[in-house]
Amino acid sequence: MSSGNGKPIFFGPFEVTDQVFYTTPLSFALVNIKPLLPGHVLVSPHRSVPRLTDLTPPEVSDLFLTVQRVQRMIALTHFPSPSTPTEGGFNIAIQDGVEAGQSVPHVHCHIIPRLRGDGKGDGIYDEMAGEGGNVGGHLWDREVVGRPVPGGRFPRIEDAMREARSGEEMRGEAAEFRERMRELDESEAEV
Repeated sequence: MSSGNGKPIFFGPFEVTDQVFYTTPLSFALVNIKPLLPGHVLVSPHRSVPRLTDLTPPEVSDLFLTVQRVQRMIALTHFPSPSTPTEGGFNIAIQDGVEAGQSVPHVHCHIIPRLRGDGKGDGIYDEMAGEGGNVGGHLWDREVVGRPVPGGRFPRIEDAMREARSGEEMRGEAAEFRERMRELDESEAEV
């Protein structure tokens, strides 16, 4: 998978081509290295800018249309009855700036599927603001030193129960989601 022009895809300073499962001319969707819940993915513009307000109107439109499209696929994949993708909910979140908890200086939208009884409740917000949502820190742990710490609140202690996934595991999930997006494209083209 590439950005469509054969070039690798970057999320901030991190090359994430193998984790990407969907691209448009202006945006891409990727699996998360440490998802807060199964199906937690990210959508980001190809152009690396830190803030939502840095995006052009076409980039904003494409970003949110991509969020909607990926959200439909995640519902079909993770909700109990794929024929009724409303049998669950979503947290859709952007941490816009370090003070809001952004750990990778590249705009990204979290899509987190929620099911009744998932045990998270509003605690998901604490996890996003803490170490659990520190996507940049987890990517840095894999590649570099000097990891960013979560912002928007006091840093939290690492959740030892959540381990970073392997590249192979993320590539597998990305391949599965690529296929699901292809199926979604085909089914919607028939309508």
